[in-house]
Parts: sequence; structure tokens; C-alpha cells
Amino acid sequence: MELLTEHRPVNGPVVYGFLRLVGVSVARQTALQASLTEYCRIHELQLSGVFKDRRATTDPTSTAFTGLLDALALPDVYGVIVPALSHLGPKHLATERTRRIEATGARLLLARRPRIGPVHVPRHQIAHRRFPAPLRPLSTES
Repeated sequence: MELLTEHRPVNGPVVYGFLRLVGVSVARQTALQASLTEYCRIHELQLSGVFKDRRATTDPTSTAFTGLLDALALPDVYGVIVPALSHLGPKHLATERTRRIEATGARLLLARRPRIGPVHVPRHQIAHRRFPAPLRPLSTES
């Protein structure tokens, strides 16, 4: 009798990480790497490597990004994981790099959801109460 699938050593989809580490402390680099590793563990992805861009550039073909694109050309690669879209660079650079990643057929995964904007709650929807409301006795009869 064979083992159940859950008891077999099965690898998840292969992904590669990409980090833009311009002016980032060693502690922050370690934390970012750990966040990618944890995301992949939770989502059952196989993190096969992390490409690190350490120079500020406006060129979409940095050495690290070119290496990432080469890795994405390997068979059975599912996608790229980044902590946030900003790790692909400034907006114009991130847009171009996203286009190039998608052109390979790979998925771009964000470990953190993008913020749409500041949450604004209109003032009239905010309840201001200095003291708790008085307790109302509940009726035991229906």
C-alpha cells in the first residue's frame, strides 16, 4: 500500500525572489529574506533562490534582474516573489520589470498587499463617547 499524498515528499511550485537592497541595513536584508522564506513556507512554494539588486538604477536590465529573467526561462518555474512592488524599483522601472516578468509567463507574487491609499473615515461616522453607554436590562420574556 502506498503512502497518502500528504505523506510524500512533494515540492511546491518553484519561485525565485527578488529584493532591491539600496541603502538597506544588514538587519533589514535579513528580515526581508526571512519574509520571502516564510511566505513561501505558508503558501507551499519552493523558494529556489533570491536575486538581490544592490545598486540604484533606472535601467531595467541590471545584473540581478537579468539573472532573474534567465532563471524564469527554466522549465517549471511558477513565478517571482517580492516583498512589495517597490522592490522592482521606482514606478516607471517597476512597470517595465513587471511587463518583462509577465512576458516570460511567470506570475508576480507580492508578499505584502499593496496599499490603495490612506483609509479615510468621514468624521460623521466616528462615534465619540466619553463614557460607556448605560447597560439596558434584557427581558427574559419573549
